[in-house]
Amino acid sequence: MELGIGMFGDVAQNPAIGKQISAHQRIQEIIKEIKLADEVGLDVFGMGEHHREDYAVSSPEMILAAAATVTTNIKLASAVTVLSSSDPVKVYEDFAMLDLLSGGRAEIMVGRGSFIESFPLYGYHLSDYNILFEEKLDLLLNINKNQVINWKGTVRAPLTNQRIYPRALNPQIPIWIAVGGTPESVLRAAKLGLPLIIAIIGGYPYQFQPLVKLYKEEYAKHGHDVSKMQIAIHSHTFLGNNGQETADNYFPYYADQMDRIGKERGWPPFRKEQFEAGRQKQGALFIGDAAEVTDKILYMHELFGLTRFIAHIDVGGPEHKDVMKAIELFGTKVAPEIRKALPKG
Repeated sequence: MELGIGMFGDVAQNPAIGKQISAHQRIQEIIKEIKLADEVGLDVFGMGEHHREDYAVSSPEMILAAAATVTTNIKLASAVTVLSSSDPVKVYEDFAMLDLLSGGRAEIMVGRGSFIESFPLYGYHLSDYNILFEEKLDLLLNINKNQVINWKGTVRAPLTNQRIYPRALNPQIPIWIAVGGTPESVLRAAKLGLPLIIAIIGGYPYQFQPLVKLYKEEYAKHGHDVSKMQIAIHSHTFLGNNGQETADNYFPYYADQMDRIGKERGWPPFRKEQFEAGRQKQGALFIGDAAEVTDKILYMHELFGLTRFIAHIDVGGPEHKDVMKAIELFGTKVAPEIRKALPKG
């Protein structure tokens, strides 16, 4: 199983110091955090795309390009690229540049977007939510596979005998489908034979077993090589030396962000009881000490047969020193135990 770190670049108000960290400071910190993830031997880093005051990163490609210059081995992925409101030609060009810059370490995770700020910002209509993603994914896959592009759709101008430059270092950039749990999205990934990553950030992970089963069945039914099947989950994670102490210290940061988003979406206030329930074995929060997080990741492997786990560790904007400690523990304590417990593929 590959193990990685995911971030959105949170700059939410820090309850400990009572002020908001600047985007400038947060971006500088992120580069240091990615560098550490590489140094401790983690496999992949994923950067999210948002267009809000409480997130510092609107362009994952820029962060990943900067990270490419200070890392050696770690894969560099968007997590996610909101493809519905992006131009597939520009997405491919940007990630081809990243692939060349990083020596072949670029990946793209594409999704429809659970945050919708990019739609009005770039002049798209939410009524076109589904068709935008379907057609743009088709075009991106076409560009990724073919030297000469002939494509026609309804959401942008057609391409006729067009070549897209530069080409990536790899023959094809790995493209993952990121989903929140809708069967339609899972079916799309399976039919296309694309890797699947599921965001499991609440409730009970075992509830997603039917979706993973559906993906595996449809993947095989459509004639794809099951030996190449890749399934990942992306979940909120935080680590410290002492599990309960870490959870208690981190809760105000986490709850602050959940309440900010929840207020916009009509959710009730986030309670400590919810937080602690999520930390239990059956829950979706990977928050505690290294042993607790290790055990839960191995449990996820039992449930789903994962090939990758992404630990999203900056929810709520915890302090940089604590994020660095969490990455260190994930790479030096959790990863070795996971690799020791699982048979080599």
